Amino acid sequence: MANESISRRDILRTLAFGAAAGSVLQIIPAEAAEYVHQMVHKEKAAAPAGAYTPKYFSAAQYAAVIFLCDTIIPKDEKSGGAVEAGAPEFIDLLTSENPEYQLRLGGGLFWLDAACRNRYGTVFMECPPEQKKEILDLIAFRKNAKKDASLSQGVAFFAFLRNLTCDGFYTSKIGITDLQYIGNTSLREFPGCPTLPE
Repeated sequence: MANESISRRDILRTLAFGAAAGSVLQIIPAEAAEYVHQMVHKEKAAAPAGAYTPKYFSAAQYAAVIFLCDTIIPKDEKSGGAVEAGAPEFIDLLTSENPEYQLRLGGGLFWLDAACRNRYGTVFMECPPEQKKEILDLIAFRKNAKKDASLSQGVAFFAFLRNLTCDGFYTSKIGITDLQYIGNTSLREFPGCPTLPE
C-alpha cells in the first residue's frame, strides 16, 4: 500500500512538472490526463458513498472550484458540463501533489476572496450571483489586467483554472463525446470537410 501511494504521488508530481508545451491540451498531456481520470474513478468506486474527497482544497475552496468549473463549462442540452465530467476532482487531485499548482490555485482562490471582501464585503461564494458575475467578468479577460494591474493575479489564476478545467473536461468521457471524437477509424471514402454556413 505504501509503495502504491508513493508511486501515485510521484506520478502526479511528474504530470504537473512535465507539462507538454505544444500539446492540444493546455496544461498536461492526454495520457497523463487519462491516468488522473482513472485514479479519480477508482477512488470514487471504492468510497462508500461513491463520492470524491478533496485532497488539497478545503471544503470552502473546493465548493468555489466546483462553482468556477461549472461557470467555465456549464451543462447544456447537448452535454454534461465540467462538473459532470469530473473536472473539479481532476484539478484537486493534480493540485494535491504539486506545489506550483497549490500556489497558483490556492493563491488565486485567496485573491478572489480578498478581492470580493474589498469590493463587496464578503467572500466570493457568499456573494450574490450578480457580484460573482461582475468579478469573474473582470478576471476572465487579460485586457482588464492591462487596464488595472490590481487584477493581474486574478486574471492569471482564472486563465490557469480555465485551462485546467478544459483539460479535465475534454479528456473525460463526457468531453470526448461532446467533441464527437471517433479516434483512428478507417473510412471507405473521405466525405470532405463540412461546408460552413454563410
